[in-house]
Amino acid sequence: MTASAVVIGVGLVLAGCAVTPVKLSSAAILGNQRISIATLDSQVTNLSQTAKRYPGVVTLTATQEVQATLSWLIRYQVNDKLASQQGITISPAQSAAALLSAYNNAKAAAEEQGLTNVTVPLILAASGIPPDTSAQLGRYEAIADQYIKNVNGGTTPTPGSAAATAAGNKLTNAECLAAKALNIQVNPQFGQLDYSELQVVTAPSAVTRTQGPLQSASPVATVPAC
Repeated sequence: MTASAVVIGVGLVLAGCAVTPVKLSSAAILGNQRISIATLDSQVTNLSQTAKRYPGVVTLTATQEVQATLSWLIRYQVNDKLASQQGITISPAQSAAALLSAYNNAKAAAEEQGLTNVTVPLILAASGIPPDTSAQLGRYEAIADQYIKNVNGGTTPTPGSAAATAAGNKLTNAECLAAKALNIQVNPQFGQLDYSELQVVTAPSAVTRTQGPLQSASPVATVPAC
């Protein structure tokens, strides 16, 4: 994977494209909260600058940097909503432990592929996560871990077991319900939300194709499945 050589200026992406007034300064709206374009701009820059430190290792196009960053900013708020709905409280220590566990797992997988000097910034950048949001990622992971424990009778299920699969399915549904409650709106300037992965993807072109065969595309879940 190789890094983009250009630091993204998200504000420039808006040039020449119309957006509705309610979204003029918002990258996404979630319930009564919003992710501002300024916030997205800052975090995309953080991701891009980090990625450039790993040429030949991290590959992200300009569009991927923007969409991945916005996806994670949305996911953080979705899991915060899930925690609120489920009465889950997370301490800073739990967040730090969850982040460390996620890093250790990713590091082991990367080293199996021959990578060396695998740092937290490298893992996050390669995952499309701005390293500046590592604390939010730790909280995101901790909320998911705690939910899994709660629905499994208070213990973490054995990885790969039927109990783990069942708990994972419940987590997916709970995250779907949380996303649904937030009535997420993504500024079309940055794409559209695929609810199946809580991922911002490129929206289909509004231009009608008149020549050549139609190309099939992976279906996008534009509404929650729950």
